[in-house]
Amino acid sequence: MKYKPMYVVKIAGQEMGYVQNKEILETMVKQKVIEGEEKNVDTIDIKTPSEYELKLVDRTLETNENEMVEAMQKNVEVTYKYYEIAFNEKTINQVNTLEEAEELVNEVKEENSDNSIDLSIQEKYTENKDEIKTSTIEVAKSDIQTEVTQKLKEDKRQKEEEERINKMPTINGIKLAYLPVSGSITSRYGVSSRLRKSTHTGLDIATTQGTPIKVVADGTVTNASYSGSYGNLVKVDHGNNLETWYAHTSKMYVKVGQKVNAGDVIAAVGSTGNSTGPHLHLEIRINGEHVNPQDYLYK
Repeated sequence: MKYKPMYVVKIAGQEMGYVQNKEILETMVKQKVIEGEEKNVDTIDIKTPSEYELKLVDRTLETNENEMVEAMQKNVEVTYKYYEIAFNEKTINQVNTLEEAEELVNEVKEENSDNSIDLSIQEKYTENKDEIKTSTIEVAKSDIQTEVTQKLKEDKRQKEEEERINKMPTINGIKLAYLPVSGSITSRYGVSSRLRKSTHTGLDIATTQGTPIKVVADGTVTNASYSGSYGNLVKVDHGNNLETWYAHTSKMYVKVGQKVNAGDVIAAVGSTGNSTGPHLHLEIRINGEHVNPQDYLYK
């Protein structure tokens, strides 16, 4: 016999060569792709189906599967799969397999068993291999543990801050959430001095020039200007007939009509007006009348 049956292979109408078995050829293509990709391959699809035509050809004709495999590799579409690990809905890292993801999540949760750790696993697919940035379990675990530790510290800080604020006093239903500055009390409410005509209407707290001054509660700025013996004076109306004054400031960072939140920096400590050195003169006024700040703050 001078002839033997073989398949002529065509891709997009172009004749590529001959093979004995078309199934073996497509298996070779997929294996070649998988070998090249090594990992994360989920599916391999041939974009343009090859055409096969059975013919009788010269029995001396040899097949060229390897050449066709190289050509058909360019005609495949690969879908990759990987797994994202998220902490509090924020993606932290990627790993290659579900087994790695589950092992990682379990280890982190076991090491933080006293806390509620919100870790999730998401299966992701892509045709762009460059999107995959997977790490080893050790690296991913370190990254996630860093995020967990930071979150636990932040939760602790917030809890301590809430406890601190809860202990702060209230005037006319207004929570005084912050001390304006930390420092030494140099002149108390109600004392007499050669520097003033009447008794002291506030509390003087000495501290470094330029120290940020925080507003004690939410409110609206009603004054931010130079005001005689007070020097640079910021007044804040907190509602419910409560007002606080911050005097002798070196700088004022707010304007009249501006809304401020408790803890916002509104000015800087200075020595403007009738002053002998850098300090904050703090006044608390209820229904327009000054009261002793130490009944509420700096006790």
